[in-house]
Amino acid sequence: MHLYVVRHGETWANAEHRYLGALDPQLTQRGREQAEALAVDLPQNLHTVVVSPRLRAIETANILNRDLRLPVEIIDCFRERDVGVFEGLTQAEAREGCPELWAQNITRRWELGPTGGESIAQVVTRVRDGLLALETKYPSQAVLLVAHGFLAKTIRALAKGNFSDFYDWQLANGQLLALENLQIPVRDTDVLRASLLES
Repeated sequence: MHLYVVRHGETWANAEHRYLGALDPQLTQRGREQAEALAVDLPQNLHTVVVSPRLRAIETANILNRDLRLPVEIIDCFRERDVGVFEGLTQAEAREGCPELWAQNITRRWELGPTGGESIAQVVTRVRDGLLALETKYPSQAVLLVAHGFLAKTIRALAKGNFSDFYDWQLANGQLLALENLQIPVRDTDVLRASLLES
C-alpha cells in the first residue's frame, strides 16, 4: 500500500496553539487555503480517500477531493488523540489549571493520559489496527488519509517500527507525509514503548 497522510488545515485552536483532539472546530480561512494549495500537488493515481470523522479533517478531504471525485470512507480509528481535561487549553493554561497532571508530563506517558483522555498506548493500538485493515483492503493501491498531527506522528513511527524521534517530528497543517510501499511491522507494544522512552 502507498499511504499519503495529510494533516488537516488550520483551525482557530491550531492558530492559538491550543490542545485540540476531541474538540471539533471547522477550518479557518487560512486552513481552507492550505487545503486548496495542497490539492494541486497531490500524488497521481490515488485510489481512495480515508478520513477522520472530525469536521476539520472532513472539510480538508472535501477540498482535496473536489476534482478527484474519489470514493471517501470515514474511519473512526483515525480520529485525533483525545486529551481530556487539556482540550482547548494552551500549555500555560494546562500547567496552571492542572498542575498535578502537568508535573507528571502526562501527555508524554505511554500508559497514562490526561483525565478523560487517551494514553499514547491507546492511540497506537487503534491506529495500528486501522493501518493493518487498510493494508488488507488496499494492498497495492494508493490511499490518501486525511487526519491529524498526533496521528501523523503515530503513523510515521509505526511505519519505522520505533518512536525514537516521536516528540521531535511534526507534520504542519495542510502538509503531506508520503509512505510508499508501506508495510506496518508487527512489533510488540513493549518494544515500541521502549523506543519512545529512549527518545
